[in-house]
Amino acid sequence: MKFPKFADQILFENDDVIVVNKPPFISSLDERGDAAGEISMLRLAKAYWADAQICHRLDKETSGALIFAKNPEAYRSVSMQFERRKVKKVYHAVIDGTHTFDNLVVDLPILNVGKGTVTISRQEGKAAETWFNSLKYYKHYTLVECRPVTGRMHQIRIHLATQRASIAGDEMYKGQPVYLSKLKRKYHLGKEQEELPIMKRFALHAYEVTFSLGVDNELTIHAPYPKDFETLLKLLDKFDS
Repeated sequence: MKFPKFADQILFENDDVIVVNKPPFISSLDERGDAAGEISMLRLAKAYWADAQICHRLDKETSGALIFAKNPEAYRSVSMQFERRKVKKVYHAVIDGTHTFDNLVVDLPILNVGKGTVTISRQEGKAAETWFNSLKYYKHYTLVECRPVTGRMHQIRIHLATQRASIAGDEMYKGQPVYLSKLKRKYHLGKEQEELPIMKRFALHAYEVTFSLGVDNELTIHAPYPKDFETLLKLLDKFDS
């Protein structure tokens, strides 16, 4: 797989931080086990800036705004803001079905059961809170804005699944891949052809992040949709609106 150049993904850079638009299918940190040795965003960042440290992480399939610190002071500052829930995060997701979310808050506790899986557990789970707003309605899907207050693993994905609104393509949480044949009335596949989903991952993108650098310097960075997410929305506009 050909990886895009780190420098080409930079959305913002100054003496303290680098914010990139993370492409899908690249891990934030080096993985253990089978995927060990694969390239990670942290490795790419360190090749660009030797002292780079990653301030938070995104799931491998999730695209969007990812913050790196260029020095220890900036790392401390941004990490503390994440810890104290001062960082404002906005994600966009395409979900199965039509759902009217108007400042819906889901605050179900999440338990990390290991091996990359989480579950909702009121007894043992850690507090988790996400706000949801519907942005655009299609016949079979909804574009939703997700604002996680906490930063638990798979938080947005599992919180949406509890609303029977799984993210399109997120098979771990019962989300269905989007096929053009489902949207387009007279769609014909050739013989022996296997139809591939429009997006080869789940439809989740870290759209915007707001954090502070210094006392009065609040920064909002917006990450444009990657090609696959944009294509999905264009096809929904065309065939499912």
